[in-house]
Amino acid sequence: MLIILGLRVFYRTIAQGAFHCRRCGGDRPYRHRSGRRWFTLFFVPMIPLNSVGEHIQCTTCRARYVTDVLSQPTTAQMQAALPVGTRAAVSAMLRSGDPASPVSRQRAIEAVIEAGTPGYDEAMLDADLMMSFDSIRPALNQVGAQLTVQAREWYLAEVIRIAMADGTLTEGERHASLAIGGELGMTQAQVVGVVAMTEQSAGHD
Repeated sequence: MLIILGLRVFYRTIAQGAFHCRRCGGDRPYRHRSGRRWFTLFFVPMIPLNSVGEHIQCTTCRARYVTDVLSQPTTAQMQAALPVGTRAAVSAMLRSGDPASPVSRQRAIEAVIEAGTPGYDEAMLDADLMMSFDSIRPALNQVGAQLTVQAREWYLAEVIRIAMADGTLTEGERHASLAIGGELGMTQAQVVGVVAMTEQSAGHD
């Protein structure tokens, strides 16, 4: 009788979810798989041996990735984080200056609507202005984590332009820029640079 012995790697799914698949170019379901090498008898796993690691597999195209790929935001996560983060940023900036300024308020409302909150209005803005900076930090952290360095700079510049809609930046608005930029993951030097470039492009000294 011929006895067939061998070694083979078997995988089991330990988690499932959605991620951004680079090969597919969009959000796709994934399986988080853990592999282990087994001693086989007649191709049947008999004795578990060493672990061979974990990977993420796209269930659509079957591509495999290291588990770090899950740290990248999905398109859906980015779409959800942007409007919430924008509401947090514009309210923080308005509170540091003149929250009643009609031109700044209008620009803030337009920015939030463009970020993905249709129907945002004066009443919703007033409600956001009642929130403390500590309470909105998570929203700023989340949107900052999903933006590239260049995108963070563009994002902060847009918030600064809201403050500048009614004139030059006040000291309070400069401090707010530093606080918002810090929560977005920017260094103080980066924030100062963005403030300077924004002021220069707007023609303010």
